[in-house]
Amino acid sequence: MDSRNDWKRATRPVAPSRSGKYGNERREIRDGNREHPHSYNAAGNRGPNADNYGNRMEDPNYNYDRDEHPGYDSGYIDLNSAVDTLPGKKKRKRIVKDADTITGLPVSKPYQKVVLKKQGPKQPPPPPKKRVKPVAPTYPDVVFDKPIRLNRFIANTGLCSRREADAHIKEGNIKVNGETITEMGVKVNPNDEVSFKDKTLTNQRKIYLLLNKPKGFVTSLDEPHGKKIVLDLVRSACKERIYPVGRLDKMTTGVLLFTNDGDLSLKLTHPSNRMRKVYQVSLDKPLTEEHLEKLAQGIELEDGPIAFDTIAYTDPEDKTLIGVEIHSGKNRIVRRMFESTGYKVSKLDRVYFAGLTRKGLKRGKWRFLSPEEVAFLKMMPS
Repeated sequence: MDSRNDWKRATRPVAPSRSGKYGNERREIRDGNREHPHSYNAAGNRGPNADNYGNRMEDPNYNYDRDEHPGYDSGYIDLNSAVDTLPGKKKRKRIVKDADTITGLPVSKPYQKVVLKKQGPKQPPPPPKKRVKPVAPTYPDVVFDKPIRLNRFIANTGLCSRREADAHIKEGNIKVNGETITEMGVKVNPNDEVSFKDKTLTNQRKIYLLLNKPKGFVTSLDEPHGKKIVLDLVRSACKERIYPVGRLDKMTTGVLLFTNDGDLSLKLTHPSNRMRKVYQVSLDKPLTEEHLEKLAQGIELEDGPIAFDTIAYTDPEDKTLIGVEIHSGKNRIVRRMFESTGYKVSKLDRVYFAGLTRKGLKRGKWRFLSPEEVAFLKMMPS
């Protein structure tokens, strides 16, 4: 192929070059032979030293093997430089020269056409999704049709537990029909007016809420010395005053129930009802078979004898992971039992409590119990 045709196809210049007619001249003049230093070549440049497209002797892209005469049709067109100078809207990507894995020589990839698309006006970002607040299900209300004990009535209003209600009665903070009551065991009728520190107590709707407790939160109603409490995690759930059923220490995670149903709270926490609680324990070192049997049979602590209802390895290959079941509600009972045998609990997670699990509930999140779950808890034998 003639060099003038290569240049013509590569560039397609709008205006003709200074060489004029592309072929009507003599070959020496057309290709810029050194014998005619003032002639023009096909690229439109004057003389061989001004040719930027391969006819220069000192050009590194010069092809010396194509012809014995260096000035005659012996270089190649630098398509990278030629294509980049093309006017117009359509542009092409530059040739990417990679090294051949066998020869190590540069290998040029073919061009790829790229059509520049017109950018339209910027669209505004989509509005953030509104978080829908969970709504408490409708639970069956407790209606009193006969006299009940005063501490039970106070607990059912959501003020406090029965034990705390007995303390308020002794302190003289409770009034029935305007009369201060300090005696225990007093019963009230459904139509009686009960007040606490001149504030009338009324039966409110029942709330049952399950939390997957994270570590670092104290199971307490008050904030001791600026520490984080579990009520901060469920404060926005409802307007009713709810409180935790049972306790989990600060570094223990897992299932924790909240409610303002005093009867159900007492039923689930009383030791005589032996409500099942299952924990996943991570120890600082493998638990030996001897100590496992010892914890299953029972050990002696400072507050009396205690034993796990069930204890087993959760992973046969990793004996630092233990699963235990216990019904006792003593303070830090699981940690104290392992510490008495020379082990330190690094992680403690309650995965089961009275038929409730943390399945599908992320750490730090909560949900309302379904009416079926509440009915199951109330039907459990006591």
